[in-house]
Amino acid sequence: MKTLLKTENLTLSFNGKKILDNLTLGFKKGEIHAVVGPNGAGKSTFASTVMGLEGCREFEGDIFYKGLSLKQLGVFERAELGITLGWQEPARFEGLKIRQFMQASSKDKKEDSIINALSILGIDYREYVDRAIDKSLSGGERKKFELASIVAMQPELVILDEPDSGIDVASLDNIFEAIRYLHSNGATIILITHSLEVLKNAQYAYLLCSGTLLDEGKVSKIRKYFEDKCLSCAHKNIPLFSKLERNL
Repeated sequence: MKTLLKTENLTLSFNGKKILDNLTLGFKKGEIHAVVGPNGAGKSTFASTVMGLEGCREFEGDIFYKGLSLKQLGVFERAELGITLGWQEPARFEGLKIRQFMQASSKDKKEDSIINALSILGIDYREYVDRAIDKSLSGGERKKFELASIVAMQPELVILDEPDSGIDVASLDNIFEAIRYLHSNGATIILITHSLEVLKNAQYAYLLCSGTLLDEGKVSKIRKYFEDKCLSCAHKNIPLFSKLERNL
């Protein structure tokens, strides 16, 4: 598989503190990847930097997408290349109807395609079509609508920041079904997570701590390390284990 996205020595600092520290990661086309680590490890900042969000543009190193440097490209230019980000806390669009929201994001504007995208997330189109994406919807509902819009969008690279955030247990299967659907239709997916349940859906994983790469490899390997070392660690985001220890 070819590498779709690659970061080289990616470093980002706020007020003199390194949030991302010399990250060199490669994401192969057509695979489901996970960037995992405890809260504050730099995972969401990594996602925001790849997407080119405000406050995450002044980085050292570089980011390449299909071999093209993204350093001088803004968020809309990156989106036009086929990159999209699912937010940890989805935005509200006061007054915008769900029908309008889905049509705006959908690659295929036909109603059947929109209905299909919503059904993958367990959403009844008829029940919600004329409702607005506002405070009347729960966080979990907004999360599912955002992911449904990504399914309808058919992007090439999907970054999902904490895809299970605000989602009840009964709806988790819908989230994972959407991830599988995107993957089966050719999308490359990066899951940003500290959840073992979400991690299980990936094929390859990177483990971050304090903005640095601790380890990478198959999910079974990273999951064991994360479960044994990170979840019980009393010193969050302070790398305590050397490479030698990790490889023992």
